[in-house]
Amino acid sequence: MAKTLEKTRKAIAKKRNGNIDALHGKSRDSRRLHSAQVRDDRLEKIAETRRKRDKPLLARARFFQQLVQENGDKPLELEAIQAKIHEFVHQHDEEYEEVKKTRRPGRPASAREDLLKMKVSALEKEHRDGFYLPDLTVEANVQLLSRFEGSWSYLTSLAWVKISAAGTVKPSNFPPQGL
Repeated sequence: MAKTLEKTRKAIAKKRNGNIDALHGKSRDSRRLHSAQVRDDRLEKIAETRRKRDKPLLARARFFQQLVQENGDKPLELEAIQAKIHEFVHQHDEEYEEVKKTRRPGRPASAREDLLKMKVSALEKEHRDGFYLPDLTVEANVQLLSRFEGSWSYLTSLAWVKISAAGTVKPSNFPPQGL
C-alpha cells in the first residue's frame, strides 16, 4: 500500500552504488529509512481503521443490492423495503438467542453476547429514528445499486435516504454523519 520505504531505500541505494547494508546506525540515511518505515506503518494503521469503519455500510449496501437483484432491478414499494429493513435489523437475533441459551444460569454474559446485544439494539434504535439505506424507490438509483461492485467510492454516486419505522422517508447525504 504505502511505498515511502521502498522509494527511500531505492534513493539511498542509488546514492551508495547499490550498497545499502553498510549504513551506520545513527546516520542520516538510516534515520530516513526509519522515518519512512514509521510513516508506512502509520498510514497502514489509518487505512485499516478506515476499512473497519466502512465495513458495515458496505455490508448494508450488498444486502440491499441482493434484494434489488432478486426483484429484477425494479424499484420497490415502501412496504417491501420496510420488511427487508426489519429482516436486516433482526439478522443477529437467532445467533444472540443461541449464545444466550448456551450460557449457564448465574454466569455473566460473554463478550460475544454483549456485542450481539449492542448490535441489535443499535440497529433497532436506528430503525426507529431513520434507517440509512440507498433509495430503492427510484429506477435510476436501483440500476446503479445493481451494478455496485463493492467499492466505497461507488457508494457516493447513489442517492441515500433515511426511512423511519413510521414510514417517513427523508433524503440523506453520503457518507452518513453520526452512524
